[in-house]
Amino acid sequence: MKPFPKIHDVFVGKVVLGTVLLTWGVLLGLDVMLSLVGEFSDVGKGGYGFGQAVAYMAYTVPRRAHYLFPTAAVIGSLMALGQLAASSELTALRALGLSRRRLSIAVAGSLMILTALMVVNGETLGPWGQRRADALKASAKSDNMIVAQYSGLWAREGDIILNANGGEERDDGTDRWLELRDVRLFEFEEDGRLKSVAMVKRAEHRPGGWLLRDVTRTTFTDTSATQIRIPEERWASKLDATALSADMDRPRYLSAAELRSAIEYRRRNALDAGEFEEHYWGRWFYPINVLALCLAAVPFAFGTLRSGGLGRRLFVGIVFALGFWLLQTQFVKLAEVFKFDYRVAYLLPTLVMVGVSAWLFKKRSG
Repeated sequence: MKPFPKIHDVFVGKVVLGTVLLTWGVLLGLDVMLSLVGEFSDVGKGGYGFGQAVAYMAYTVPRRAHYLFPTAAVIGSLMALGQLAASSELTALRALGLSRRRLSIAVAGSLMILTALMVVNGETLGPWGQRRADALKASAKSDNMIVAQYSGLWAREGDIILNANGGEERDDGTDRWLELRDVRLFEFEEDGRLKSVAMVKRAEHRPGGWLLRDVTRTTFTDTSATQIRIPEERWASKLDATALSADMDRPRYLSAAELRSAIEYRRRNALDAGEFEEHYWGRWFYPINVLALCLAAVPFAFGTLRSGGLGRRLFVGIVFALGFWLLQTQFVKLAEVFKFDYRVAYLLPTLVMVGVSAWLFKKRSG
């Protein structure tokens, strides 16, 4: 195979990128507008006005772009190749000796650029923007943003259960940390008996653990209870801000690193981590699914117009691609119910789709 890319590869790539970006923009615009209309029901609550609603939607755009990109990539690729086929440019490229495989590589190569950007976006801007959006909305609707974000927090670390009535993320310009207020730490024996209760005015998450300030600890024995006061002490716990925020945020809004931290926290404490594992492995398979979907749709752009027309081929290709997402969703749900590896659930539909696409490719090439 000749080196990549050549002039015809660049030409096909430009057409595909342009059409995908246009399709993506339309889908994203519709999603933002419809969601903004939905935000109107909250306008007027507290200090949440129209300006805050617009800012909220602006912060969520990176996350929405990440979510909509696979659909836009499939539809845009099909439209781009269909456009080339309708204008006979695809036929001309084929007459010049450009193989279908080479065309598929040109499509995949151009989409890899956007896919890589979306992977980075899904780990950085997407989660960050969603958090800023949620914090903005909570602070505008409530006089106390802290209560809205961390009120009534419960977490477990080994034999200790933590409860905090309030908290916030603090920043002094050089350092950033999570601070919880009015914290209670319940420590239990292995047989389930209550060993001690610590009342903590402030708990700050610092490197290496937690710094507990103004602690009143009551320790229980079989015949007595003793109470001591400690101005400051260290709690060497693996319970971190990411694990706590995971209890407040929806897993699909977290980055892969945050999901991994939440999974490890739940496994340490014998808690169900299924929902977090589902989204964690979904992030890893995201670029694979995008490229596999687009390559699977390529065969529908070939063939003569007499075989059913451009519109029909586009419709069948889109249904085929969207059917894959439904199939994968069902496999993931089955993994949740029957407790088998989520990697298998994500991989099997992809292999089935690629196999069917390869068969169609070979059939249309014959």
